[in-house]
Amino acid sequence: MALYQAKEIKDNMEDSIFGSIDSEFILPKYRMPEGESEPSVILEVVKDELFLDGNARQNLATFCQTYESKEIRELMNLSISKNMIDKDEYPQSAEIERRCVAMLGNLWNSPEGGNCSGTSTVGSSEACMLGGMAMYYRWKEKREKEGKDTSKPNMVTGPVQVCWEKFARYWDIELRQVPMEPDRLYMTPESMLPYIDENTIGVVTTLGLTFTGKYEPVEEICKALDQLEKDTGLSIDVHVDGASGAFLAPFCAPEIKWDFRLPRVKSISTSGHKFGLAPLGVGWVLWRDHSQLPEKLIFHVNYLGGDMTVFQLNFSRPAGQVISQYYQFLRLGMDGYRKIHGNCYKTAAYLAEEINKFGLFDIVFDGNPHDGIPAITWQLKKDANVKFNLYDFADKLRSRGWLVPAYSMPANAESVVVQRILVRQGFGMDMASLLIDEFKRTLDFFNTHEIGANMTAQDSAGFNHCGK
Repeated sequence: MALYQAKEIKDNMEDSIFGSIDSEFILPKYRMPEGESEPSVILEVVKDELFLDGNARQNLATFCQTYESKEIRELMNLSISKNMIDKDEYPQSAEIERRCVAMLGNLWNSPEGGNCSGTSTVGSSEACMLGGMAMYYRWKEKREKEGKDTSKPNMVTGPVQVCWEKFARYWDIELRQVPMEPDRLYMTPESMLPYIDENTIGVVTTLGLTFTGKYEPVEEICKALDQLEKDTGLSIDVHVDGASGAFLAPFCAPEIKWDFRLPRVKSISTSGHKFGLAPLGVGWVLWRDHSQLPEKLIFHVNYLGGDMTVFQLNFSRPAGQVISQYYQFLRLGMDGYRKIHGNCYKTAAYLAEEINKFGLFDIVFDGNPHDGIPAITWQLKKDANVKFNLYDFADKLRSRGWLVPAYSMPANAESVVVQRILVRQGFGMDMASLLIDEFKRTLDFFNTHEIGANMTAQDSAGFNHCGK
């Protein structure tokens, strides 16, 4: 019979994570520690810190996906070390990217027999900047050929997300943002035209406004620009910021003309990790024809094993997001996307109906698929006899984990304060009913508790989409 000594057994035992020496200390926060630590202990400590983040599935402020299937996680893990930019070393990943561009060109009705061109990006913000750069360089080249001044470019937009403010500032372009009015919360053809002149590099329309969720009338804006060209000779290009709507309208409102069916639309950007249902870190930008992408912007890179044409702001990045996007295209097909987004719109309609029943709120946008994305936006009724404001309401919901942001509108409509819910894959009817129950509890709380002082926008933790 084998004999064992207790000391030998004890010496070979590993300490429990919370019985180890590493767990007894407060670890450095802003400098690297001198020595190594047990990986299992550090993993647990970092995981514990992450518990302090909000529950992503309850984040109804974000446009980004918060649900990933196990197949997506497996593909992301398989591709973590594949560099999307290295087409020579990872040729099949490059081919998958090319297929995705072709599929999106088809989805967005690129001209039959045309030469649609595009690329993946790390998100819709980079895609917007690439679309804006191409628009700027097309205008600049045209002006230079005509011997005209190129020192005062401007671009015309409606109420845009902060990435367009960044683009205008970084490239020294005047941003002529058509201001909202309390009774007009988006750009219309009539409000746009006075801002256009010969120095306008293009008009950016938004298919799914950040502030309300509504679509801007792209077809009507293009018609107004067609008439402007007939009247003045000014030919103004259009870029469609379809960060959300470009993955929604083709499936749930295909009759809306906003894409390459409109000849004036020269480029479209979108976010794959929003309603494209891919994991965080992928966007797309397409041009209706390769001629719309100035050669000056294209780099030929040969130090990664071959000649590659590159038009990106970012360089090395993992290929998993693009591969996962391709998986979703194949896995879901047109029917799958239609079903998932259709369910989101049904949930949005339910929420709009239930919120309206409280009798305290005016619905600004009800999530109608023909008018915008699956989002609900509301404001307090002017005659609502309540002690709270929407910032108070959002803060109370946040105490239970629900992130339902309250914010004011941009210039000329600052007096309009709204709340907004984004309905995404993974937020279904059951969770929506739980949220409505939370609304009821919150209203009961404000009916039975005094408020010392109402919260303000400065007190709110919500993200400011204006970039101010």
